[in-house]
Amino acid sequence: MTVFTGSVVPAAGFALACQLDKGLAPDVDYMAVRREEDRAAAAILSFTETRWMGLLEAPHRGYHSAKALFGHVLSEDSVALVLTSQMRALRAEFEPTLVLAPQGLGNHVDHQHVTAAVVESFPANRLAFYRDTPYAIREAEAVPLPVLPEQEEESIDITAALDRKILAAQAYASQIGFQFGGAEQLARALRSFARREGGGTPAERYLGEGLEMLADAA
Repeated sequence: MTVFTGSVVPAAGFALACQLDKGLAPDVDYMAVRREEDRAAAAILSFTETRWMGLLEAPHRGYHSAKALFGHVLSEDSVALVLTSQMRALRAEFEPTLVLAPQGLGNHVDHQHVTAAVVESFPANRLAFYRDTPYAIREAEAVPLPVLPEQEEESIDITAALDRKILAAQAYASQIGFQFGGAEQLARALRSFARREGGGTPAERYLGEGLEMLADAA
């Protein structure tokens, strides 16, 4: 499930700037591009279903600068209620045994919303929170959002899955040039990061009560 996928065409202001700096023309439906990238990544990861909530990204909700994107949630940003309602509808529909969500590293406001909504909407023993990239790559000591449990993270060995994870990440062609410089640089960064997370063995680090279930799935 990708949360913030609503299209605004044509984009304007800071939202348009976020599109242009990815090399996309002003008349391109940026979120349609992102949804196609989701489909490609999902196919690589063998997902059986992919969905989009269709909510608008932060630049369309009053966050008009890069600084604002990584700051406090605005008092007038009312997306939280809608997001929590949709999360609870998903819980009722799927009754998931395991939910993976971001820790909110980097404090991107959209990540803050997703993390908080997941905590409010699903049982704690079904949750495992991953370290957001690329923010965790750039800031190794970034800490999870306060709404998450205070506990030690645990590492999950991803040696067998790393190549496929990299291929899925490379499906996001609109993002990797801006974030990493290109597909090869992305692959090197993710391999190096995975080894760092696992102390030499490629790993991902999680926290949450759902860790035991996650380890069984891995």
